[in-house]
Amino acid sequence: MQLDDLKVYQKAMALGDLCWIIVDRWNYFQKDSFGKQLIRAVDSIAANISEGYGRFHFKENIHFNYIARGSLFETRTWIEKAKNRNLLKDDEYSQIRKEINEIGRMLNKYISSIKGNIASEPETFYGLDNKLDLSDNILPYPEDSH
Repeated sequence: MQLDDLKVYQKAMALGDLCWIIVDRWNYFQKDSFGKQLIRAVDSIAANISEGYGRFHFKENIHFNYIARGSLFETRTWIEKAKNRNLLKDDEYSQIRKEINEIGRMLNKYISSIKGNIASEPETFYGLDNKLDLSDNILPYPEDSH
């Protein structure tokens, strides 16, 4: 499976584009003080899913998807603030909240599926030729002192 095939990634990309279109119509002050924060948060969702996907180990992938989930919650906060400050129409707010909730569910399922693959991840040995050599007297006590 390729990154572009991940539905959660597709949804996160679409949400970023939707927020961009909305923020683009705001005045300079609203864009500069508020819009930049929203766009950084919403774009970070797809970016972190992508970065996790590109990592070699499942645990790294999970880590970046947790960051994506944090960015999703940050986006939710900015959307709430935008609604409270009358920067969003009711239908835009409802649509974005619906997308955020769906992405959240999808992201949780994706993280769970990655966790299911951890057991099959090959163990990596760095510079030990896949075995530990104890013959170099690295034990804490000499053998004859027991």
